[in-house]
Amino acid sequence: MKSLRRFLKLAAASLLLLPASLAAKDRVTILYDAFSDSKEIIKDWGFSALVEHDGKRILFDTGNNAATFEHNAKAIGVDLSKLDFVVISHRHSDHTTGLKYLLSVNAKVPVYAPMESFGIFGGAISPTLIKAVPSLPDRMRYYDGKYPDKIPTGYPWNSANFVLVDKLTEISPGIFIVFTISKTPGTLELRELSLVLREPGGLSVIVGCSHPGTEEILQAASVIDPHMHFLCGGLHLVSTPENEIDRLVDSLKNKWKLEKVAPGHCTGEPAFLRLQKAFGENYIYAGAGTRFDVP
Repeated sequence: MKSLRRFLKLAAASLLLLPASLAAKDRVTILYDAFSDSKEIIKDWGFSALVEHDGKRILFDTGNNAATFEHNAKAIGVDLSKLDFVVISHRHSDHTTGLKYLLSVNAKVPVYAPMESFGIFGGAISPTLIKAVPSLPDRMRYYDGKYPDKIPTGYPWNSANFVLVDKLTEISPGIFIVFTISKTPGTLELRELSLVLREPGGLSVIVGCSHPGTEEILQAASVIDPHMHFLCGGLHLVSTPENEIDRLVDSLKNKWKLEKVAPGHCTGEPAFLRLQKAFGENYIYAGAGTRFDVP
């Protein structure tokens, strides 16, 4: 018995000597959404979350209003000057407008964003877009007929350190960006990035709006690991017919075998209700101001 107690004491002491990155819990803090149970939070349509994984701090999206984003971050006590990465899911203003404040306090942080032709995050397109007509006088020709190797595209945030993504990318060990393209009318060809964390028990998936479809995003992530155990963020079911919501909820529960969900933003109240009923105690409330451990 004495030897067992000695062993347990030594084991406990050794845990205290582990690096902070190993001891740190993975967690998500919701900075921006239109629902909250906190009196300190300003509610607004949009999404932003701070994701902490294996010692890394990742800001995912920046909300719809820079002043509201600033207020909520300060009210929650999140220091945006200390980030390892930023991921912007897609170009819509309810996910990007807070960049104005973020860059005022953290101008050099890498900002991962979807690559698009003439996108708001910059980039370049090929001059093959231009169909040359040499018989025209030079003054009627683009670039006087002397086309550049590439045509750079402008963007509103000149100081941003954008890293444009158009494929599955591992940005740090166990931290992935999944790239998908919407085939949905109204958002056709919209590029969207989702954040995926590889955990011992499977994947945690954080989504912005799921315009390409929740299951399409999970399918794209499944090449990393077919086991999904946690889904957080906007599922874009706010105007989806209820029978389709029922189908998706059943699929998330029984096909994808998700263990826990933390839906927010554009998921919609009908889907909140159905997901809560389906997942019970494994449904995590994710209103703005909420901080919870990644299961």
